[in-house]
Amino acid sequence: MEKIVLPEIDNIHILDVYVQNGGFTAAKKAFSQSSDDIIDQVKKSGLRGRGGAAFSAGLKWSFMPKTTNKPKYLCINGDESEPGSFKDRQIFEYNPHQLIEGILITCYAIGAKIAYIYIRGEYHKWIKMMQKALDDAYSAGYVGEAMKEKFGTEFFCNIYIHKGAGAYICGEESSLMNSLEGQRGYPRVKPPFPAQNGLWGCPTTINNVETITNIPPIITKGWEWFSKIGEPKHPGTILFGVSGHVNKPGVYELPSGTLLTDIIYNYAGGVPGNKNILCVIPGGSSMPPLRGDQLEGVKMDAESLKAAGSAIGTGGIIVMDEDTDLVKVLARISHFYHHESCGQCTPCREGSGWLEKILKRILAGNGSISDIDLLVTVANQIEGNTICALGEAAAWPVRFMVTRFRDYFEARVSKEVNLQVANKVHSMRHTARPLAEVKN
Repeated sequence: MEKIVLPEIDNIHILDVYVQNGGFTAAKKAFSQSSDDIIDQVKKSGLRGRGGAAFSAGLKWSFMPKTTNKPKYLCINGDESEPGSFKDRQIFEYNPHQLIEGILITCYAIGAKIAYIYIRGEYHKWIKMMQKALDDAYSAGYVGEAMKEKFGTEFFCNIYIHKGAGAYICGEESSLMNSLEGQRGYPRVKPPFPAQNGLWGCPTTINNVETITNIPPIITKGWEWFSKIGEPKHPGTILFGVSGHVNKPGVYELPSGTLLTDIIYNYAGGVPGNKNILCVIPGGSSMPPLRGDQLEGVKMDAESLKAAGSAIGTGGIIVMDEDTDLVKVLARISHFYHHESCGQCTPCREGSGWLEKILKRILAGNGSISDIDLLVTVANQIEGNTICALGEAAAWPVRFMVTRFRDYFEARVSKEVNLQVANKVHSMRHTARPLAEVKN
């Protein structure tokens, strides 16, 4: 199987090696065509975003206005802060120049002269690697005004790397833009959408690192070639980051639609000790988990996972064996989302904390049977009531883990536990007297 994003070529991260293997020929080919032709090819290829939403890349590009006096921008989302996701850093390390070439083509297609690569602050090693690759590309004339001479074109663009400050919320596209502008990482209310009102009020397109790295091969080999790889409705290869209870954790580039069980057993080496699988989260920690006894026949593409009751997300597959403490796992996930909530929306700010508090109470052995239903109720009140998808990210793992593994949670609570609720009315807020006593 041909690998598109992470080709098996030694030292492909070195500019000379990349060029020797056909690097930047796609850019030269693209610059000889019209921007509309490039967008049309990407649309026809069926390339969908690899950052979580799986939205059509070409369609997103087409939203950029053709006639405007404002500058246009391209943002590459390399924040990659989702627990269980570690694919984009492989591109930064092993194939950075294909990403750079993809940026050049994308900028040409949407009419942008400036691109920003936003990388999560904790990725110190990969930021240095990406900056080294970008510096080499500038020195060789592949980026910047020297492009005019290098490619024999009037088009040129500049690329800048922006280091995040470690906030998960900045992986959300509008928070990312606020962070780039030097503001607090708060999501923006939509509409207006970035293509109309993005960075500094100007038209902006935001794409994931892996998405843009697919562009050069599509231009070189044609949209027909790409559209025939994997599942027709979600074509191409996907970088699957497999972690948890597997013998060979790592990043595997495989065609979309590959069976989840094949990835776990044939590529990731199966489960240590041949234990049974209890649970799998197929797309990063925010995606709905799947029961281990319901994995047969599940394919790893957007449509198939939707039908199975989950989502592709970032392709981060987290495997948990039969000895896993699901309550502890869920409490840890809830702690993460509570900690990373930006606090702008009340349902997420308060609700994520309530979820963590209830789960910690269950972990401590003080949970009641009513707490299980309370978890689902709180999760339902968060979902759909926030500006960005962090609300769903906090709610989905709880709602689906509890409903799909309810027996595990019921075994951890006691029907005899009766939590004392303090009377918090006015001057009596510090008392713990039952209301019945107050009335008497």
